[in-house]
Amino acid sequence: MKVKLKEVKPYQTKDGSLIRELVHPKTLGSRNLSLAEATVFPGEKTHLHRHHLSEEIYYVLEGEGIMTLGEEEFRLAPGDCVLIPPGTPHRLKNPGKRPLRILCACAPPYAHEDTTILEET
Repeated sequence: MKVKLKEVKPYQTKDGSLIRELVHPKTLGSRNLSLAEATVFPGEKTHLHRHHLSEEIYYVLEGEGIMTLGEEEFRLAPGDCVLIPPGTPHRLKNPGKRPLRILCACAPPYAHEDTTILEET
């Protein structure tokens, strides 16, 4: 099975990021994981949130960001990779002038129902 990014319709997740689900039970029929391209636009940030079940991996494709992960806050740049354990509060901010684009892998697959917003932006 194959999917092209430009053919995937974007939607906004519960945390406020814009994503395109490349691999998901609803697209390619995966059972145990999902892979999406997420975008946070310049000057924007996602809501502080956590996932009760999903473990996530963020891989930065382009742009720059500031990641809140639990009690830590650190800068992200292309090529950086972050592991987000289940239950860990996290947020992405984009202080730059270009969109922040990341690949986001989730296991089990991303679901709105698994997302709890901890703080609105």
